[in-house]
Amino acid sequence: MEITDVFLAVGILITISILMTMYRVIKGPTTLDRVMATSVIGTKVVVLLVVIGYLFERPIFVDIPLTYAMLNFVGTLIVAKYIERGELWKPYT
Repeated sequence: MEITDVFLAVGILITISILMTMYRVIKGPTTLDRVMATSVIGTKVVVLLVVIGYLFERPIFVDIPLTYAMLNFVGTLIVAKYIERGELWKPYT
C-alpha cells in the first residue's frame, strides 16, 4: 500500500463526512445549526483541497485553501452577526 492510496482513502472519507454534514445544513432545527454546519463543511473542504494538492504534487493547492479558510471564517462571522442583530452595519447618527 502506497502513501497515495492512503491519501486517496482520506480524501474519500472526508468527502463522505461532507455529505453527512449536508444533512445538518438541510434539516438543521435552527438557523445557527445550519450556519455551524456550513462552517464545518468549509473547514473540511480546506483539508480536502490540501489532500488533493498533495496527491497531485501541486504546492499551489496549499495557498488556495488558506485563502478559502479566511473567507470561510469571515463569512461565518458576518452571518452570525446578521443573525444576532438583524443587520450587518448600523450607521452612527
